[in-house]
Amino acid sequence: QVQLVESGGGLVQAGGSLRLSCAASGRTFSSYNMGWFRQAPGKEREFVAGITWGGGKLSYADSVKGRFTISRDNAKNTVYLQMNSLKPEDTAVYYCAADRDYSGNINRNQLAYDYWGQGTQVTVSS
Repeated sequence: QVQLVESGGGLVQAGGSLRLSCAASGRTFSSYNMGWFRQAPGKEREFVAGITWGGGKLSYADSVKGRFTISRDNAKNTVYLQMNSLKPEDTAVYYCAADRDYSGNINRNQLAYDYWGQGTQVTVSS
């Protein structure tokens, strides 16, 4: 069992930055691939970024590539999402999720993820 708690959301102007954190409980955090997803009003939840359990492989949605960076600190049971050059279209509720996948691949399908946080709101004003 893994419990996830996101933090770091807020209101920021376009072009600004935010860093989201996702703190995990449980001793097995380091065995999970981690993903960040987001859901804007009226839209489906979408993949944003993912990182393998050891941090050796990263994956990003095209819409955030070059602007967002995912990282993790297994000693702190925490995964991060650094978001730079934010745009109004980045406005959404951001969720972190844990996926126990030993294939070495990062799943972009939310159905593959076993545990989810409650989400944190990110609002980017123009």
